[in-house]
Amino acid sequence: MAIATGSLLVATVASAAPAVPSQERSNDPARTPCGYFETEHDAKYNHCSDTTRVVINVDTIWAPDYTKCVGPGVTYLGSTDDIRFASYVGRTC
Repeated sequence: MAIATGSLLVATVASAAPAVPSQERSNDPARTPCGYFETEHDAKYNHCSDTTRVVINVDTIWAPDYTKCVGPGVTYLGSTDDIRFASYVGRTC
């Protein structure tokens, strides 16, 4: 924005620091998506409950699929080279 005052031209510039996305990664279950998700090389499942344990089906690439009982929070399932997906099967364990 430029303001003219007599023969003097004064330029004003708003100085605000640019927004920089955070580089931090959290293992806090509240900050990760519920259900299956992947990080750079890891397949994980986040069960977003405080009390229950549920059965999930793990869809693998090289071996037969399997079921697994998971508790609250994030469970490491394996490498994304081996795991394709995981989903809740509708029952507790």
